[in-house]
Amino acid sequence: MSDILNQLTDILEQRKAADPDTSYVAQLHAKGINKILEKIGEEATETVIAAKDFELARKNKQAETEKSALIAETADLWFHSLVMLSHCDCNANEVLNELAKRFGVSGIVEKAARNQ
Repeated sequence: MSDILNQLTDILEQRKAADPDTSYVAQLHAKGINKILEKIGEEATETVIAAKDFELARKNKQAETEKSALIAETADLWFHSLVMLSHCDCNANEVLNELAKRFGVSGIVEKAARNQ
């Protein structure tokens, strides 16, 4: 796992026990899984919109601002997804391990295996 993911995983674990008055992550944990999932939904929507805006701007050769917005929204989505994993006593390393298992396997084959 990258250093940033390791650091973020450690911080998210620490913040689970932090005071909700002083930590945004602690506030999310205190509000529970539904609030965390709501934030993921919000960030996913914002990421989709940013991607659409980027693609439109790229066609017009004016995509730098939209690219920055897309990266920022994706970072928000990943961050809130990591909070969800932490809340569920999972972490990014487990997701990376799952992705590693899929290397060398066709996406079509992998998806078909899930349906069996």
